[in-house]
Amino acid sequence: MATGKGWRIEPTTRFAECPPLDVLCVPGGSGQIALMEDEEVLAFLRRQAATARYVTAVCTGSLVLGAAGLLRGYRAASHWMSRDQLALLGATPVDERVVIDRNRITGGGVTAGIDFALTVVAALCGEEAAKRIQLALEYDPQPPFDCGSPEKAGPARVAAVTAAAHERQEKRIAATRRAAAALGLPVG
Repeated sequence: MATGKGWRIEPTTRFAECPPLDVLCVPGGSGQIALMEDEEVLAFLRRQAATARYVTAVCTGSLVLGAAGLLRGYRAASHWMSRDQLALLGATPVDERVVIDRNRITGGGVTAGIDFALTVVAALCGEEAAKRIQLALEYDPQPPFDCGSPEKAGPARVAAVTAAAHERQEKRIAATRRAAAALGLPVG
C-alpha cells in the first residue's frame, strides 16, 4: 500500500540483492527481540553498515545494531527501560533523546523518534529542510503532563510501568545477553 505521496514501506528486494544503502535505519519495538538472534538480519546490517553514510536506530532498534556489533565504542540511545543493555553490547548508553556519534544516530523511545527523524533529515538535507518538516507536522511538543522520563515520573510510576513490561523486558535482556556472548563480550 502506498502513502498519499506514493511512498511505500515494503520489501522490494531480498537481503542478498539489496544495493548499498545510504541510510540504514533499524526501528524498535517488540519484534526487535527476535531480530537480535537472526543471523541473516545481523549479517545484512553488518554488510550494509560497512558502506552506509549513516547507521541509525530508534528505540530498541539500537539493541539490534548492538547485536550486530555495530555500536561497539559508540555512544548510543535507546528506550529508557533498555538503555543499560547497550553497555552489554559494547556501547556507551546515553540518556538523551537523540545521540550522534560519528556516523551513528540513535534515538530513545517512541516520541524521541520524531526528534530522531528530524535530526536525520537535517543531516541528509540540511537544517532548513528539517525545520520545514517540523512546521508541516506542527511538531511543537507541549505534553499535558511532565512525566515523560523516569526522572520526572517518580519512583511509583516508574515501578508500575516497569512491572507492566517485566515479561517482555526479561526476554529482551536474555536476548541481549546472548547477543553479547555471540560477540565475545563479557556477560555480567
